[in-house]
Amino acid sequence: MALSVPKAPGFSSMLKEGTRHFAGLEEAVIRNIEACSELSTTLKTAYGPKGLNKMIINHLEKLFVTSDAATIMREMDVQHPTAKMIIQASQMMEHEVLFVSILTIDSLISVGDGTNFVILFAGSLLENAEELIRMGLKPTEIIDGYEMAINKVLDEILPELTVHEVKDVRDLKEVTKAIRSSVMSKQYGNEDFLSELIGKACIAVIGNNNAFNVDNIRICKILGSGIGGSQVVQGMVFKKLVEGDITVADNANVVVYTCPVDTQATETKGTVLIKSAEELKDFSRGEENLLETQIKAIAESGAKVIVSGGKFGDLALHYCNKYNLLAVRLMSKFDIRQSDIKLRHQTNG
Repeated sequence: MALSVPKAPGFSSMLKEGTRHFAGLEEAVIRNIEACSELSTTLKTAYGPKGLNKMIINHLEKLFVTSDAATIMREMDVQHPTAKMIIQASQMMEHEVLFVSILTIDSLISVGDGTNFVILFAGSLLENAEELIRMGLKPTEIIDGYEMAINKVLDEILPELTVHEVKDVRDLKEVTKAIRSSVMSKQYGNEDFLSELIGKACIAVIGNNNAFNVDNIRICKILGSGIGGSQVVQGMVFKKLVEGDITVADNANVVVYTCPVDTQATETKGTVLIKSAEELKDFSRGEENLLETQIKAIAESGAKVIVSGGKFGDLALHYCNKYNLLAVRLMSKFDIRQSDIKLRHQTNG
């Protein structure tokens, strides 16, 4: 009598529950292409100055309504590994801040920061590659063909399509001309006004070695007026009033603290036994004198502005007003760090 030999467990049994396994061109490669094509199709309608807005709710239940591809991809939290590769390529394009203008006979076609363009272009290439795979070509052959196309584009085609090249990054007219096409893709009709403001801000923060850090430029939105009321401010703008009575300080030295400006709280609880009114007055006067000594020392150092990442106590504000110190409270740690970097840069400069 023949014995039945049990089959060896498949590859899927070695993986954790819920894992899917694909093999071969039909399953693995084409499924990856389909995932990228779906991402490209999703962002296609948001492309251009008349692109449609997308409504996105992220993992924190925060609602976004935007046509900006960078914001959409950042909040979508894509998990597919192949789609993630395209998103990373798009993010690299965003950091490079590449401005492209293609001049045609009829009109000027504007391309923005390139984030959405990378997704659409990659999706189109993969869709064409899918057709070639179904025709019988191998992926390695298609890759060789795309590499030949890259070399031809970089060596022959792109140099002939160059319309404008920024030779001096500190020349406002040249920089504005390059920025204009990118702004036009999002703010069509206001590109001349906004590109000049952006150019001034970029030139103001550029380093000695032409190094540029995008974090050195902030956008502060204030309710009221319109886009025509926008302006470039040399310094930092915070949407918050000062804490004390002093509201203006010119040519001031600034101190930045991440801790609150108030009487210190002890780490352990203690009990103070007070037997008379004099002892109560002496106890309160001791804390007041200590805080006044600290505020007075800041004023004597030459500082006129105190920036704190915590709260200002009532007593601390009293002594700040007494010694004519302007008190500013910042709730964001990023703003505190940026203000400290800005002050160090101005001091070293």
